[in-house]
Order: sequence, then C-alpha cells, then structure tokens
Amino acid sequence: MRTTRTVPARPVLLIALTTAGSLLLTTPYTAEAEPGPPVHREAAPDRHAARTPVSAAQRALAGAGMPAEAESAATLGDDSRGYPRRQVLVPDPENPADKSIKLGLTPYHAIAPKLNTLQALGDRVSVEVAGRSAGGHRLYLVTVTAPETARQARAQARMRELIESAPALAAKSPEVRKTYKTPVFFNNNIHGNEWEGTDASLKLIERLATAKDARTRDLLAHSRLYFNITANPDGRIAGTRANAAGFDMNRDFVTASQPEVRAMRRIMVDKQPAVMLDLHGYVNGTLIEPTTPPHGENYEYDLFLKNTYANALGMEAAVNGLGYTPQKDGVQPAQIPFRDQDEGWDDWPPVFTPQYAAFHGTVAAHTVEIPMRVNNADYDTLPVGELRRRSAINVDVAGAALRATLDFVRDRRALLVADQIEVFRRGAAGAAQVPVSEATVPGVPGIGPEDVYTTTFPRAYVLPSGGPATARLVDHLLANDIRVTRAAHAFRLGGRTYAKGSYVVDMRQPKRGLANALLADGRDISDKVSVMYDISGWSLGRLWGAPVGTLPGLPYGVLRPVRAASPVAYVAPRGDLRLRLDDPDEVAALNFLLRKGVEARRAADGSAIVPGSARRLAAEAARAHGVAFHATKLTGSTPLHRTRVAAAVTAGELLALREMGFEVTPVSTGVLNAGFDWSSVDVLFVSAGLAYDDLEAGARAGLDAFLDGHGLVGRGATGAALGTAAGSLSVEAVEGNGDANGVVRVVNSGSPLMRGAPAHSFVYAPVWFTGLGPDVRVEQTYATGNPLVSGHWRPAPDGSGGPADAAGRAAVVSGPRAVLFGTEPLFRDHPKGEFAQVGRALFAMAPASGSGEESG
Repeated sequence: MRTTRTVPARPVLLIALTTAGSLLLTTPYTAEAEPGPPVHREAAPDRHAARTPVSAAQRALAGAGMPAEAESAATLGDDSRGYPRRQVLVPDPENPADKSIKLGLTPYHAIAPKLNTLQALGDRVSVEVAGRSAGGHRLYLVTVTAPETARQARAQARMRELIESAPALAAKSPEVRKTYKTPVFFNNNIHGNEWEGTDASLKLIERLATAKDARTRDLLAHSRLYFNITANPDGRIAGTRANAAGFDMNRDFVTASQPEVRAMRRIMVDKQPAVMLDLHGYVNGTLIEPTTPPHGENYEYDLFLKNTYANALGMEAAVNGLGYTPQKDGVQPAQIPFRDQDEGWDDWPPVFTPQYAAFHGTVAAHTVEIPMRVNNADYDTLPVGELRRRSAINVDVAGAALRATLDFVRDRRALLVADQIEVFRRGAAGAAQVPVSEATVPGVPGIGPEDVYTTTFPRAYVLPSGGPATARLVDHLLANDIRVTRAAHAFRLGGRTYAKGSYVVDMRQPKRGLANALLADGRDISDKVSVMYDISGWSLGRLWGAPVGTLPGLPYGVLRPVRAASPVAYVAPRGDLRLRLDDPDEVAALNFLLRKGVEARRAADGSAIVPGSARRLAAEAARAHGVAFHATKLTGSTPLHRTRVAAAVTAGELLALREMGFEVTPVSTGVLNAGFDWSSVDVLFVSAGLAYDDLEAGARAGLDAFLDGHGLVGRGATGAALGTAAGSLSVEAVEGNGDANGVVRVVNSGSPLMRGAPAHSFVYAPVWFTGLGPDVRVEQTYATGNPLVSGHWRPAPDGSGGPADAAGRAAVVSGPRAVLFGTEPLFRDHPKGEFAQVGRALFAMAPASGSGEESG
C-alpha cells in the first residue's frame, strides 16, 4: 500500500475516515488500515540491515542475459502464434509454510495446478511464463480472449505497432477501429503481503473461461485481458512486502533492477495496455486512483485523468454496491484521492506501476487499495477466523474493481484506443501538452491550478559516446522502448561539434514522456506541496554517470537507429594498463582481477594500474564487464588488494556492493552480538541495523579491535553515529529534514577518492557534517545557494534542516580510519554514477596487507 497523510478534502466531497473499531457492532477487532499515518518512506531503512541471499542478487544482476529471462521475453513478444497458447505447468512442491494458507487464500504452489485446470475449461485461457522472480519462482501471465488464428494474432500485432509507430495513420484506420482488441492489464500482488488481488483474478478468469452470456462474448471478442497472477511470488510465500532480494518493486520502475519488474516492463511494452489496475492493500475505505497533486509533468495528463477518473467512479460504485458497511463489517465507503484529498498521494514519480504504465500508452491506470488489513501485526495476532473474514471481503472488493473495469472497457473501448493513439501522436508530432482544466477534461470536478503540471520537451538529447555509463544508459533507454539513434559521422550543431558514435534521442517519438522522465533534470517541487509520498527527483541523466546534453535540432543525414549500445570493451595491446574507477562496472572488473591475484596499484588520480603481464585476465574482465583498459606509463603507488566487506546496509546497498563485485558478508547488531569472526573481512560498511550502544560488551570489544586496524565506511546518520561512537572519525553529523529527497549539486575535492566524480548526487533524508576534527578531510560539499536540482526538500517546521542549512557544508568526509557519506550514493540503483565513490572508499579503508588470498 501507499500509506498517506490525511489532509483536508477538496470541496467536492468529504469522506469520513472514521476508525472502524469505533463503529463495529459485530466484532471487537479494528478492521482497517490506519487512514492517516505518516507518508511511507523506506520502512525506516536505517533500522534493519539487509540479509539478501547471494542467489537473489545474482538473478537481479544477470538481467536479460539470463537464459530464463531472455527466453521469457522472446516468448511474450512472439506474435506468430494464435490463441489459446496452452502449456501444462509442472506443479511446485507443496509448501505448508506459505503465508497465504492462514488467510484461506491460494498458496503459490497451488497456482500452477489451478492454471492447468483453467486452461482445460475451454479455448479462452492461455498461460505463459513471463520470467522468474529474484527467488527463482515462475511469473505467470494469463491471457483471456476469444480464440485467434495465427493470422489474426499477427494482424493484432501489426495494428498495435501501427498505433505506436504511425499513430496518425492508426487514428484513420478502419481496421483498427473495427477489429483491434483493446489490451487490458491486471497486475496483482506486487507487494507480497497484499495477497487478495491474485485470488480475485483467479476467480474472474474462471468465470470468463466459461461464461456464455452475450456481454462476455462481446468483451472477449474485442479485448485481450492480461493477468499477472502474482508479481511477487517470493513475498506471497514469505508474507513480505519485498521480493527475495529485499526490494519494494513498486519503487523500481525507473531503474528496473529486479527481474520481476523487468518482466512487468516487458508485458507493458509488448502488450501496450490501454487500461491497467494494480491491486494493493490496505486502506479503508478502498482507495481508487487518480491521485492528488503533484502530477507527473511528462504525462499527457488530460487524457489520463479523463479516463482514470471515469473508471474510478465505476469501481467506486461497484465496491460500495457490495453492501458492506462500517457498522456491520468494518468496511468504509470507497474514496478517490483526486476528489477527496488535497495532497499526500501523488503520481509524480514513475516508480509506481500505474504511473510507469502511462508512458506506454495506458490512459486509465489505477492503484487500488483494498480495505481490510491482514498483514504485519494483524497477521500475527488476530484469530484465523477474523483474518479469513477480512480476506474474503478483500477478495470480494478486488473482484468488484476488476469487474467494473471490464464494464468500463466494454463500453468505452473505441474511445480508450483513440486516446492511446493520441498519446503517441502528440509524442511523434512534438505537439504541445494540453493543460488540465474543467474545459479540457469535462466531467472531472474540482480541477484547479494545483493540478496543472506540464513541461517543455527539448528537441533531442545527446549522449556523447564513451564508457560503460553511456552504454548502460543507452541500453536502458532501449529496454524501455525509447528510440535511440547514433551518429555515423561527426556533426556540428548549436555551436558544438559531436563525435562520430554519439547517441541522439529524438524527442519527437511516441514515448517522449518516458524519455524525458528518465533523462531530464526534473523539477524542484518543494513549494508545490507540503509532503510527497515517495521520491521526487531521480534524473538518470544526472545520476548514472553518463554525460547527457540537449540539442536544438537534429543533424541531417547522419543518424542511424540502434538496437543496442556499441561495445566499449577494450584492452590496449601493449604496455601496462590503466582502468578508471568511475563506474560500478569498472570497480567490478578490478575486483575480478584482484580475486585472480593480479597485483594492481592505485594511481594518484584514483584509477587502477594493472601490469601488462595480466593482459589476458584484463581482456576477460573487459569482455565480462564492458570496460576499457588503456595503455599507461603510470606505475601507481598504493597496492590494491582483494577487499571483503562486512556490511550492515539496506537491500539496495547490498545489491550495489555485489554489483561492484565485492565479497560481502551481511552483519547487524544481532549478528555481532551472536559472535562474529572478524578475520573473514577486511573493511566494515554501515548504514543500517548496527548501533554501537546496542552491542554487548564482547561484541563491542570485537568491533573496537577490528576498527583498530581496519577502516570504516559509513552512510547517513547510522553510519556516522557508529563512526563517532567507535572513535573512527571526529565529526558531528547533522540530520536534515527526514522527508527530503532529490538530486543535488555537489562540489568534489581533487583527492583520489573523488577525482572525476559527478557534480550531482542523490539525497534521501540528507546529512551533513560539522565540527570537523584536525584529521578530517572534506571530500565533497553540497553546492552553495540552493543545492537541490530536483525533488522535494523543505525545512522542518522549526525552520531547520532545509537546503539552505546544507549549502556549502561537508557532504562526504574522510580520515585515516573512516569515510562517511551524508548523501545516498547507492540508493535503490538510482545513482549508479556515484556507486564507484563507495567502491573507492572501501579500497582506501581496507588494510594495506589485504587478505592476499585468491578465490575462483
């Protein structure tokens, strides 16, 4: 769920969010989620250290190169087959520990047999495996539609491509108007402990498979219904919000770091849904988007709001029409945030599934929060009978939302497809966005100036050809169905010369909104609302380490479409080799060499010098990690050694450390108190779940002894607190507003730690350092003036903790025994351009002798 702060409603309607426990007549239990807790941030990330298994990280980091993921992507994109597409699924072993069982819901191991049964009911149900989760479980995509021959399926694919690639022609096509099947996407259970959408979808599929009425036949003849049965099987089984890698996947769509999110992205790209629902829990009454401001500035929001609000009204009527009441059942009336609240439940960042879907042509997209809380403490404390009563109501409510959406699609399919075409037409033509108003979006009450968010799209973006950061960003754009070209020759434009091989993103393309959302700086929206639901700034153009600029036009005759970034792997044929350490792939390549026993040294500029005698291994590292080793006459001064890391960090940071090739042992206060072998690691990294004062005497003595000869890298308030308590660095950490986040300008020192680092970083509850001791070096400061480029950062109510307080202050500091970060250089895979700062810090803080051992 998205937990939101309750604020005064718009004047159109006020829905009382009364505590259900005070109204219930038939049960003593409070039956709802809290209507007004604080905005959900990262589930207090500094309190818990991640324990993610290495296997989950391997699946996430292997990406589309994994055979299973690549095979699933190819299958989903295969338009040569008709429907139904049947397969017999091998059942999973029965798991009595599956958390769904207690609620009377479908355990994961029962899904495959259920889908086999549904396929056998007729010729309307198809099942495909869309991929595998971080924990290795199959992701099932079910398609329900009237049968199609292979020829008919190819015709549907041709029309879908026409809608995106030639929308002006599609708008005039009689074939599209008469025969195109409206794609609808139902996404379930992305938060693993919000279960019931899966069960509601299975019930609906069973009804659709066998229904003989004319309305169902008409619906399936003119629509394709896609059901992601459980987007998070790991969490469904374990009863956790996150997947096996510890990621909240409803925050991952900007970077798609997780295999489940890449599968959902593939579905949205390949199927191009006009309508989608993302079923969540738990908010009482049932919360149905559209949202409060601020609204994402890159959407065609007039088309989105018109359709999303209309479908919300239908879902609201269906949910309320079930007959549940506060007095009898503890169920409050449904609510629509756009109409019923002022702020706190926004659609600003495209990290959420419905908001991301909008960029792929979805013109009605909703998070739906079903009402009755059954997870977390309620799961552990309530009687089974009460939990099952609530879950049954939730399945009923989710089913009502699903059925109402089908009615909406059946009644408005031509208009929905026409509006999807218009989204793509505006992008391809470079047309202006249409600001929302009661005139431009008739039928939606209460639209005001607070709802108007638009932007100015550049004519094009340019990414000069370069190293792994540019290649990674180009491949990421392509994976998001953004069109990229490359210059076959050097060109001059706007007074600048661009080299052959530079990449250009023409912003007159169907998905310009997504291209701009990923590449643009974004906006400082601190003055727009008092609070944001989650992150407010995320620019990959600033945070992924690749140089990104804009062009006033396009060069003539030199651009060629690309399907993948050109390889950047290179090894100089002679001499010693220099490997830059500005990118996580470069750090990973160095770690590969160190594990092989290569005697590398650190140069004064922070790069690694590799002896020419290791050229064969360097070539292997270059191919594996996509990096370049250039010839050099530098010799380097400081030996670099295999570095094993003890890490008390968040799940995102743990993944980033493993992405950089570090051998990581997760630790925490509990792990140290239970007894820890410090000889197995070389350096300690702390940002979460390790508090010096909570250590028992023996554990504290062991930590002190380790830090007497080894270094510490700390991040945020938790890392700084441990560093100062252990005497590793004499500083005072100042915590800024805990609700603040975004992209910030920074100024880097010229030291080996920060030389060549980007001029931007990311903050999430920012920290800065004062009271610096005599041995403390300032490695990075927040820029003067207002350091915030994009995001939301206000002072606290007492006037402190704002960007003005941070301006010019130390953001990263170091000493002989510690490096402390006040920024978030490893946050959720977003600031990849900053990952290497932590990598350099870990190498610098490892003892000079290192472990000296070779593995692998």
